[in-house]
Amino acid sequence: MPSAHNAVNDPGTPTRPAGLRKIVAASLIGTTIEWYDYFLYGSAAALVFGRVFFPDSDPLTGTLLSFLTYAIGFAARPVGAVVFGHFGDRLGRKKLLVISLLMMGLSTALIGCVPGYDTIGVAAPLLLTTLRLIQGFALGGEWGGAVLLVSEHGEAERRGFWASWPQAGAPAGNLIAVGVLSLMTSVLSDDAFDSWGWRVPFLLSAVLVMIGLWIRLSVDESPLFKEALAKAERRKARQRAEQPPFVAVLRHHWRDVLVAMGARMAENISYYVITAFVLTYCVEHLKIDKQTSLNAVLIGSAVQFCLIPLFGALSDRVGRKPVYLVGAVGVGLWSWAFFALLDTRSFPSLVLAVTVGLVFHSAMYAPQAAFFSELFATRMRYTGASIGAQLSSVAAGAPAPLIATALLSSYGDATPISVYVGLAALVTVIAVVAARETRGRDLSAVGPGGSVAGAAPEQQPAASA
Repeated sequence: MPSAHNAVNDPGTPTRPAGLRKIVAASLIGTTIEWYDYFLYGSAAALVFGRVFFPDSDPLTGTLLSFLTYAIGFAARPVGAVVFGHFGDRLGRKKLLVISLLMMGLSTALIGCVPGYDTIGVAAPLLLTTLRLIQGFALGGEWGGAVLLVSEHGEAERRGFWASWPQAGAPAGNLIAVGVLSLMTSVLSDDAFDSWGWRVPFLLSAVLVMIGLWIRLSVDESPLFKEALAKAERRKARQRAEQPPFVAVLRHHWRDVLVAMGARMAENISYYVITAFVLTYCVEHLKIDKQTSLNAVLIGSAVQFCLIPLFGALSDRVGRKPVYLVGAVGVGLWSWAFFALLDTRSFPSLVLAVTVGLVFHSAMYAPQAAFFSELFATRMRYTGASIGAQLSSVAAGAPAPLIATALLSSYGDATPISVYVGLAALVTVIAVVAARETRGRDLSAVGPGGSVAGAAPEQQPAASA
């Protein structure tokens, strides 16, 4: 049988480096814009939404209510994962990525237009919540498609490195979101920022989406998907109907979905505590000014952006699991030092706390794209990876700032929050230890249940139902 690397017209042939870099750039820019939109909401919820949309509450309660609307957006992410995953596995990755980008950009720009509670009353938080739900729905479909587009174009030997670049869109998006908010707080008074300044970053999303859309429309569909689609059409011609991707995932890959969910617990919870709740903790609890708090997150996000590809490359050398486990154990232990450093109210200590926390987070987040992609068969990969990633977000990322704020309100210190992050780390360690190493898998050979054609028996996953 000829090698896939030498097959000239084989749709599964890995993309050449120049073409792959274009795919990576398109995915990175798209995910950066999507995460900019999503994280902008979290930062604004911590800094201003309580006063604008819940002005009758005390500051900490208003922040709690703001984080509740923030958490509601996560509820729509699994729905988006199922819908986008279904059509992404049937129609292709590229088409659905364009739709998700448009939905996210439009909803974010509209958030910048929602009047405050003082103007339209209870309709204000209701509109805000509705637009947040649309954001969550769009992001639920974005992540899986973006990482798969890269994973399915490149060769197995460097998949961890290339697939980590769309992951770098998260810190890049957060960097831009926090950077724009930091700029606005530095040039405006508190009253001006609360009145209209916070709206500018949301309206900026409309411009960013047009740039991202232009880039995404220029890339090709995944070659592995084209190959799998051609095989599906041949099976259909022989009257062998395919199961819907969602049903097929639950039947053949339910263990892989559980692994993905568990692996995301520490990654998701720690990230939103380090980047979103930290603003509430510093501004409301420690009375540190907004500018200082935002700058600490800004520096940490810049460092994380540089580290993610490095950890992705490391996972190509030593495996997905070892790198992931270092991050999970590290973030669980660092959560104790994290708040101790914040309590010093020293800017260098704030930067150190956030940056080291994001270093450990990067060790989990960087190999995640390749790791999850390698768990699922091609015709159910978009659905499987998206469901595994987004179901966990409901239990992990969604309530993380809310739970952290409630614990702070009830106990008055951060010890229970450190315990919370530590328990999440324990769940992730168990899930990753239970998983099989996937480094170097041929994605075209992954079958239902994670079986790999041509792999040695000891490399095969346990039989699925």
